Amino acid sequence: MPESREPGRPTLADATRGRILFGGDYNPEQWPEETWHEDVRLMREAGVNSVTLGVFSWAKLEPRPGAREFGWLDRLMDLMHTNGIGVVLATPTSSPPPCMGRLHPETLPRDEDGRTEWWGGRQHFSHSSDTYRRYAAAITEDLAARYGSHPALTMWHINNEYCTYDWGDEAAATFRRWLRQKYGTIDALNEAWGTAFWSQGYDGWHEVLPPRHAHYMKNPTQVLDFKRYTSDMLLECYLAERDIVARHTPHIPVTTNFMPLWVGQDAWRWVEREDVVSVDLYPDPRDPFGAQGGALVQDLTRSQARGPWMLMEQAAGPVNWRGVNHPKARGLNRLWSLQAVARGADAVCYFQWRQSRQGAEKFHSGMVSHAGEHGRTFQEVKQLGAELARIGEEVTGTHSGAGIAILHEWNSWWAGAQDGRLSCEADYPDVLRAWHRALWEAHLTTDFAHPEHDLSAYRLVVVPQLYLLTDAAIDNLVAYVQGGGTLVCGFLTGIADEDDRVREGGIDPRLRKLFGIRTLHEWWPLDAGETAECDGFRGTLWSEEIEADADAVTESVYKGGELDGLPAVLRKGRARYVSTLPEPGALTDLLATVAAEAGVRPVLDGLPARVEAVRRGDLLFLLNHGREPVTVEVPGTHHDLLTGATVTGEVALDRYGVAVLRP
Repeated sequence: MPESREPGRPTLADATRGRILFGGDYNPEQWPEETWHEDVRLMREAGVNSVTLGVFSWAKLEPRPGAREFGWLDRLMDLMHTNGIGVVLATPTSSPPPCMGRLHPETLPRDEDGRTEWWGGRQHFSHSSDTYRRYAAAITEDLAARYGSHPALTMWHINNEYCTYDWGDEAAATFRRWLRQKYGTIDALNEAWGTAFWSQGYDGWHEVLPPRHAHYMKNPTQVLDFKRYTSDMLLECYLAERDIVARHTPHIPVTTNFMPLWVGQDAWRWVEREDVVSVDLYPDPRDPFGAQGGALVQDLTRSQARGPWMLMEQAAGPVNWRGVNHPKARGLNRLWSLQAVARGADAVCYFQWRQSRQGAEKFHSGMVSHAGEHGRTFQEVKQLGAELARIGEEVTGTHSGAGIAILHEWNSWWAGAQDGRLSCEADYPDVLRAWHRALWEAHLTTDFAHPEHDLSAYRLVVVPQLYLLTDAAIDNLVAYVQGGGTLVCGFLTGIADEDDRVREGGIDPRLRKLFGIRTLHEWWPLDAGETAECDGFRGTLWSEEIEADADAVTESVYKGGELDGLPAVLRKGRARYVSTLPEPGALTDLLATVAAEAGVRPVLDGLPARVEAVRRGDLLFLLNHGREPVTVEVPGTHHDLLTGATVTGEVALDRYGVAVLRP
């Protein structure tokens, strides 16, 4: 697994230039031109130094095939430059104009039932369509040629939230091409897919289709490969446009925005082809774990970037796509924005600048809401902009590594989500969040890593669940423990190889030896709401019938029921196996204990509940996620960059309060 990006490419630092980028998506084509100057006045008042232009502008730029209308964008680029606002210029290729679908219906994706996804929304393109790719390349080429030397340009933003699937005929052809490159022969594909089951054997490549609607369960390895293929096809689309803009502007960094923990992209592969790793993040303001969910995405994105990253989108207030869309309480937007900075963001941006009055997202908030410049939202945005300007020079470019790594891998997620799994209650993202939440509640900052990455820098490695593991990944885990690392592994890990073939004995023999498992007799998934009594805690979601080796230590046993007296938590040397999901408090206690044994401690001891302490470089961020004021003991004397005050011994944090302390 490569761990270095293409050499010589520009970075986020080339766009930030010692300041935190602050701004968001700007869609001025929705407004009369006289509004643009009012927008710029408010942007300068709010401290906005970066806007993203053109994300959904394809029909405006190309109103008919081959036509180009750049005059309005010329004026905007000049206006931004005159006012000292940098432009992240987007290729508009996530939403083709209606004329493309009308003239070239093959560019429209089809779902697994064969139904066409028509224009009228967004992302209505087939990633495998040669016609779509040709049109996308042409508009990208013309944008790069026209604006590559414009002084306002600071970054390229390719497409937007790549997330399309396609089961159509063109996708079928490219799927077969992808499979031939992967397997070489149809016999090798039959072996990998296990087509001896249910009489699925293929006689030739022409018989192979995407996993379209079927009478009963689909072949799980076919589905797994289709997900791999889809991620690769979208990556091909990204690279085609990236290469065009990079040819014109080799000094300008390029990005595309991930969605938080999105299932459809193998982001470990994608980030090696990005100059800047960026993400969109929309925690629910009413979610009691919203701050932890945000921290998880921030930790993952920082780990993918291996340094500073870009918060491309967040909401200044409510979104419009939940069942009930709640606004952010006073101070919450500031708190969550500064949380992102604490965890490595060098850019804090929004969708969008001005709230739309028409269209599907008119109830999605903007930095300037329908209430206008006197509304609470804009006033809070102004405060945040001033504070980011105050701390930017001391924050940007800094990075602090964590002593703990959580292992996460998309192929394992895809394979484990198959229709024929043992329990739909044991949902991978929920398990991942539970383990990260336990570490977050213990005030322990974590990185994320691919299971084949070099793990030697970490004192503790945590595997919440990795159903599918390659031989290289398993050998890497064994070598990590043999090299002195501490490993804690959750249930249903190491069950299948890369073809979703169940490993000998139900869990790979190397892992059984590592954890001291003589035999895994049966998996015993639990019903929703059901618990398993264990020595010292209650387990949820899952349990397993395990027989331990003589040299393993049983740290907790099941009490009562069919598994009475059998191991729930097993340890052999520095490796632990947890065969259930302990309830939240118990999992926090377990991981905090193991972390302390491994030499990893919180940034500060004795933190109040709901207070987060994160170090970034030499700075200490304190964030109060509670609705009541608290006092935090901080040894020594510090300077608070947000208030300018000197604090000694303790720091008072208001509701949703933040302090950024320099020794």
